[in-house]
Amino acid sequence: MSWPRVKVEAIKSPSRHSLVGGPFGSELTGKDYVDEGVPVIRGVNLPEDRLFLDDDFVFVRAEKADQLISNAAYPGDVVFTQRGTLGQVGIIPEDARYPRYLISQSQMKLTVDSEKASAKFIYYCFRHPETVQTIKNRALSSGVPHINLGILRDFEIPLPPPSVQHEIVQVLSAYDDLIENNRRRMALLEESARLLYREWFVRLRFPGHEHTPIVNGLPEGWRRATALDAMEVMSGGTPKTTNANFWNGEIPFYTPKDSVKECYVLETEKFLTEAGLSSCNSKLYPKDTIFITARGTVGNLNLAQCPMAMNQSCYALSGRNGIPQKFLFCALREAVQHFRQHAVGAVFDAIVVETFKLIPFVVPEMKVVGLFEEVVESIFQHIENLLIQNRKLKAARDLLLPRLMSGEITV
Repeated sequence: MSWPRVKVEAIKSPSRHSLVGGPFGSELTGKDYVDEGVPVIRGVNLPEDRLFLDDDFVFVRAEKADQLISNAAYPGDVVFTQRGTLGQVGIIPEDARYPRYLISQSQMKLTVDSEKASAKFIYYCFRHPETVQTIKNRALSSGVPHINLGILRDFEIPLPPPSVQHEIVQVLSAYDDLIENNRRRMALLEESARLLYREWFVRLRFPGHEHTPIVNGLPEGWRRATALDAMEVMSGGTPKTTNANFWNGEIPFYTPKDSVKECYVLETEKFLTEAGLSSCNSKLYPKDTIFITARGTVGNLNLAQCPMAMNQSCYALSGRNGIPQKFLFCALREAVQHFRQHAVGAVFDAIVVETFKLIPFVVPEMKVVGLFEEVVESIFQHIENLLIQNRKLKAARDLLLPRLMSGEITV
């Protein structure tokens, strides 16, 4: 089925500032950022696996946002990346956490005329793989590849009748709603494991605590150590990027870009071959190995959901002397701020193996640790199952999206 094609310019709202780019460089700089206020939308808020990440913002004062009113974005607006990771798109949800936002210098925003098009339909249209590729093909290559407002204005998209737009959105939103519900359930499950850790090992209300003597400030049988005493710290590496024989294999290759908020990481952007793995400083680390980002963004933690290799900007962690991985993961989540406080670097923050000697670590009596591991094992298994379910939902949605958008499947 062939639908008429229209330019983005034709579906923008008649209101002022309905199709705009971000502020000029000098109008918004790092010195304008504050701890709270009006959130600034950046590329990190337009992840590939969800409509919008309503978190992890930098902020500006309300007065600064008022000065940049032409660069404001509101619930229902569609936001695009114009430089950086081209093809990124998001839509600010109607039930967003904030009443208004500001777009960064690397973003553009569209307020859709609701009488002509559905904002969510436009969002899904720009998620279409062919649309993403067309955007990349039209990128200006001087300096950092980028597009501009003129390219977005003239970009043509198919526009079916409103009733068809609504039906397509309903089908695709059903998948996204299930994915988001699962994500919320995973966050609650992980929080329950963290709260249990704090109850047992921070507040010291573990089973049998009332009958356990305290010796030098710790329950009997517990000991003070450093993070390096408690875990093996292993390095990674990257094979030559110019050697095609090292890449596009079947071995997941974890880098800081692959870190996720959820405890398990299932997917990576790049994959190695066996030759690639043997040519670098990384091992094939087994399932449940803990990865910690060590350069740039320090302290992001993930459990490997399957055997993975890893680059040099991370460390792989494994408990020593029988310390199990789920307990270690919860302990590290609790201690991650210590790592960030000890990060140093002339160009960007970093931690090294020696940093682990500076991190205090309490090793409880192993019977208590084992009991904790038994309790949380089912929690982590449930999280893992939900993540796998989400991967299947995403695959089904992404298979449907181009067929719906092309009219190959009627609704």
